[in-house]
Amino acid sequence: MNYVLFDESRRDNLLPLTFMRPVADIRFGILTIREKWEYFLKCKTSTLTENYLSAKFPLVKEKENIIINGAVCPNDMLVEEIGQLQAGQALVKGDTVIAMYLNESDFEKPSGAVEEIETEAEFLEINNTWDIFAKNGLALAFDFELITKGRKSQKIPAHCLAINPENIFIEPGAEILASTLNASAGPIYIGKDAIVMEGSNLRGPLALCEHAQVKMGAKIYGATTIGPWSKVGGEVNNSVIFGYSNKAHDGFLGHSVIAEWCNLGADTNTSNLKNTYDQVKLWNYPDESFIETGQQFCGLIMGDHSKCGINTMFNTGTVVGVSSNIFGSGFQRNFISSFKWGGVAGFSVFLPKKAIEVAKGMYGRRELEFTDIDAKLIEDVYNLTHNYRRM
Repeated sequence: MNYVLFDESRRDNLLPLTFMRPVADIRFGILTIREKWEYFLKCKTSTLTENYLSAKFPLVKEKENIIINGAVCPNDMLVEEIGQLQAGQALVKGDTVIAMYLNESDFEKPSGAVEEIETEAEFLEINNTWDIFAKNGLALAFDFELITKGRKSQKIPAHCLAINPENIFIEPGAEILASTLNASAGPIYIGKDAIVMEGSNLRGPLALCEHAQVKMGAKIYGATTIGPWSKVGGEVNNSVIFGYSNKAHDGFLGHSVIAEWCNLGADTNTSNLKNTYDQVKLWNYPDESFIETGQQFCGLIMGDHSKCGINTMFNTGTVVGVSSNIFGSGFQRNFISSFKWGGVAGFSVFLPKKAIEVAKGMYGRRELEFTDIDAKLIEDVYNLTHNYRRM
C-alpha cells in the first residue's frame, strides 16, 4: 500500500511554521509527525500539499493509496483501523478526516460517494501553533515509549546526577558531562552524538535530538524538544526547536516554537506571561488579526531562517515570519512578517537574493547542500508573503 500524508485547511493556522514545510514535517515530541507515521507503517511516505512545496515534498501516487491527515499523530488503534479501510472509505473523527483510501484516479477526480467510518480512538493532533508546545509533553512521552521500547540505554556517566534514571535514555555516541538529569516529571531522551556540556541542569520531559548541543551551565525545563543539530544555552522552558537552529547563549526562551535555520543572539529574551496574567492573543494568518489562544503562557513563534541580534526583547505572544532579521533596543512588536530587516526603529525589506546567500552560508557550515529547489522555495515564500509586509 502507498501512504501519503496530506495537508488540509488547518495548515494556514500553523503559519509561519508551514510556509517552508508540510504539516507532517513539524517536530512534535521527539519525532516529526511524518517520522511517527513512518515508524508505525514501516515505510516511507510522500506528501499532498501546496503546489509551491511539491518540488521539495513530491507526491507519489500508486494504483492503491491511503492518504493520512498530516496534523494527526498515529497510535496502535488508528493504524489498525486505517489498515482495514477499503476503496471509497474514510476514517473520521467528528469533522476531522483522518485517512481515506483512494485509487490513483481519485486524486484528480473523486469516483463517487465516500463512506465515512467514525473512529472511537483518542489521538494527539495539532490545530494551532501553540499546540506544539502546549501538547509537547504528551507527544514526547509517547515518542519516548515508542522508540525506546525493548532497547537498552547507554550508561549514565558516574559524574552526572540522575534522578529517576529508569526514565532516562541515552543513544550511542551521546556525551554528558557533569550535569544533572531529573526525569521525575517526565522522560529525558538524549539522541545520538548529542552533547550536554558540564554544569547543565536538565528536567524532563525533554528531548535532545541527534547531534544537538546543550551549552555549559544551561537550565532546560520540560516539556522541551531541542531538534537535530541545534545548540541551546541559557534558560529554556517548554519550547520546541525544530532543528539546525541556535540559542547558544544566555537569555530566556519560554513557551515558544522556533523553526529551522534560526539564530537567537546572545541575551535574547522572550516574555511568556503578561503582567496582567490575562490569556495571550497571537497573530493568526487566515484571520489577519490576533486571536485568543486560551493560553496564559505563550512566548515566541518564529518561522524558518529568521534571526535576531544580541539583547533582543520579544513581547508575550510574538509571531515572526520567515527570513526576517530583528535587532535594536526595546520590546519588538508582536507580529513581524517575513523578509523584514530592522526593529523598533523601523523595518526595510530583506530581499530574497540576500536571504538565499545567508541560507547557503548556514547550510555550508553544516556541510549540507543548498539546492536550487531550496532557493526557489525561499523566493516562493517571499512572493506569497508580499501582502503581510505592509503590516
